[in-house]
Amino acid sequence: MRAVTTLSVVVLASAGIGHAVVTSLDAKIARVDPFKDMKNRPQAGHGMNVLLVGTDGRDRISEEERRKYRLGGAPCHCTDTIMIVHISEDRERASVVSLPRDSYAEVPAGEGRKAHPIKINAAYAEGGPNLTVATVEHMTHVKIDHYLEVDFTSFMRTVDVVGGVQICTAEPLKDSYTGLDLSAGTHRLMGGEALQYVRARHVDSASDLGRVQRQQRFMAALIERATSSGILLNPMRFRDVTRAVLGSVRADKGFGTGELLDLGRAMRNFSPSSSEFTTVPIRQLEYDVKDVGSTVKWDAAKSERLFRALREDEPLSVHRPRRRPVRVEVAPQEIHVQVENGTPAGDLGKRVDAALAATGFRTTGRPVSAADRPVKRTVVAHDPRWDRSAKSLAAALPGSELRAVKGLGPTLKVIVGTDFRQVRKVRAEDPTEGESVVVRGGEAGCS
Repeated sequence: MRAVTTLSVVVLASAGIGHAVVTSLDAKIARVDPFKDMKNRPQAGHGMNVLLVGTDGRDRISEEERRKYRLGGAPCHCTDTIMIVHISEDRERASVVSLPRDSYAEVPAGEGRKAHPIKINAAYAEGGPNLTVATVEHMTHVKIDHYLEVDFTSFMRTVDVVGGVQICTAEPLKDSYTGLDLSAGTHRLMGGEALQYVRARHVDSASDLGRVQRQQRFMAALIERATSSGILLNPMRFRDVTRAVLGSVRADKGFGTGELLDLGRAMRNFSPSSSEFTTVPIRQLEYDVKDVGSTVKWDAAKSERLFRALREDEPLSVHRPRRRPVRVEVAPQEIHVQVENGTPAGDLGKRVDAALAATGFRTTGRPVSAADRPVKRTVVAHDPRWDRSAKSLAAALPGSELRAVKGLGPTLKVIVGTDFRQVRKVRAEDPTEGESVVVRGGEAGCS
């Protein structure tokens, strides 16, 4: 998850700090050649693919921090996090695909090396960045254009320098291995606690996949924090962030100022509920391999569709299974919607408003902030006289709660809580009733 820090810096760098500053960042990044002597590589697609890895390096972490955050063991010198970040050819969209560290992989044959099975995170220990890139390309058939690598130190320092990151958990999280101990609710995590949060693998039955999901949520929350906390307008704070990160960042020689700007520009609108944030499809969680151990086996057919989307520069959502619209009594075109955002995620109201409008609801297009927040569960508040319209709207918001409010009038209020995940398509054959709606959002990242 140290890879998050690199994204934070390039987002900041592309958001108005200036070309001179970005150029200075470029000069400070340590360089590595992950593509040296590589042969038989996949054909280049459209857009730009960046392999983003976080290693378990901890050389510059103090002894006190090592004890406090359970970092006393020797590092395995392997990749703790692996993500493919695809930047669309128009530089307007970012798609992020996480590859679980325990994924079953096959190392391709090379100079003096035979093909053999391995856990994907062990490729780094065996052959560094070069073998990591070769293995990822062999497994995905996606050509990697650039390589970025960060470690524990840059992650902790960056979280600290932005003033911590707020996360929300619906259930208590406790992991004796990392020392993570969070009660249910909202917490602001500083560097060391954040490291425990993204490293924990023993807090749920999902193990590696549960950890990947937490990493994704934290990644989006950190980017949002960095771009909304005044750092962009404060050169001194921006300088502190870059100093905290760049001492531990390595990149390929071709990753320069232009690539920093492209990556940052595409990542600025990233969010926890983005359809472009996913994990490679899994077929089997405990796939035993001789001399390797228990691995995570990918679903071959679904994974190929996902990676083909990256190669062809298509939105990942295009390849998701299509659901039939839910049948409702009142057509969405007859229901007017006003959205209120009750979450710390500043753009969630806009996203919900846009999603409802795309489904046919007549939104105001002007979402507002809710008076009380955060809200845990999505609520559709309505006047009892407009109960059929309320049911139609609730059908578009899976898991939402209907709440009757006398005297509310023809405007429905939809309070999007921390459980918000999606807006589902609905339709009716015989629209008979017209009314209005309001939407409020809960805290992003809760489940």
